[in-house]
Amino acid sequence: MDGIDTATALWWAVVASGVYHGVNPGMGWPLAVSAALLERTRYSMYKALLALAAGHLLAMVAILFPFTALLFLAKWQREIQVGAACLVIGLGVYLLFNRRHPRFLARVPPTRLALWSFLAAMAHGAGLMLVPIYLGICRTVETDVGHQAAADLMAGNAWVAAAVAVVHTLAMTFSGGMIAVGVYHWLGLRFLSRSWFNLDLVWALSLIAVGGISLIAIH
Repeated sequence: MDGIDTATALWWAVVASGVYHGVNPGMGWPLAVSAALLERTRYSMYKALLALAAGHLLAMVAILFPFTALLFLAKWQREIQVGAACLVIGLGVYLLFNRRHPRFLARVPPTRLALWSFLAAMAHGAGLMLVPIYLGICRTVETDVGHQAAADLMAGNAWVAAAVAVVHTLAMTFSGGMIAVGVYHWLGLRFLSRSWFNLDLVWALSLIAVGGISLIAIH
């Protein structure tokens, strides 16, 4: 029962992190609003949101799947989890002291929102935040590692990684999309320019918190 409860909590963490990323303006919902306002059609906003979602999903997959391959080394699973948690904490500490937004993001043309979303998610460690949660979910899946074929084990973990990436991206797109729709239909560009909220400090602290909680859970 404890395993089921843990798995449920971890899946809710996947959803919560998606909502959190969606609400954060740094993940791109203001760009969707801007596209709609510039082209004067709401369909441009939905198209932009889909592009942002596609880029974010690719970034999640690019981070999670290498760890899927590492889990092939089942006897080193605990060490892999400790290393991943320390990596997340390290990135959080780095972002805590270096809050400059990567300049290369400003060089990406507005027409390439999927590419921008991918690079933004990678630069901010959005995918890395999911790694400890994903590894925790893999631990809750009951498998006989000693007798299960390596290919089957990796395939199972790959499906979990894909599910985590999709669920997270859907939550991100829904939450960011709701804000974008509200701004476009009711609040307007003036609200967007005056009410920009910066979550950089919260983002950095959340990375440290996720890594710290993961280390505690491992021990």
